[in-house]
Amino acid sequence: MKKTEKIAGAVVGGYKKIEEGVVGGYKKIEDGVTGAFKKVEDGFVDKFLTREGETIEDAKKRLHEERARREAAAKAGVESGMEAGKNAGKH
Repeated sequence: MKKTEKIAGAVVGGYKKIEEGVVGGYKKIEDGVTGAFKKVEDGFVDKFLTREGETIEDAKKRLHEERARREAAAKAGVESGMEAGKNAGKH
C-alpha cells in the first residue's frame, strides 16, 4: 500500500512539474506576443490616427467612442427600418 502511494505521489509530482513547465512556457509566449502586438498597435495609432496634441490613449478612447456611436446608430437604423416595414401595409 505504501509503495503504491509513493508511486502515485511521484507520478503526480512529475505531472505537476510538466504542467507548470508547459503553462509557464505558454504564458511567456503569450506575454511576448501580446506585448509585440501592443507596440505595433500603439505605433499605428500614433502614426495614422492621433490628432494634433492627442495622446495614443486619448486617440484609442476617441476611436472606441466613435465606434460605439456608429454601432448604436446602425442598430437604431435597423430597428426603425423594421418598424417602417411593419407599418408599410397599414395604409
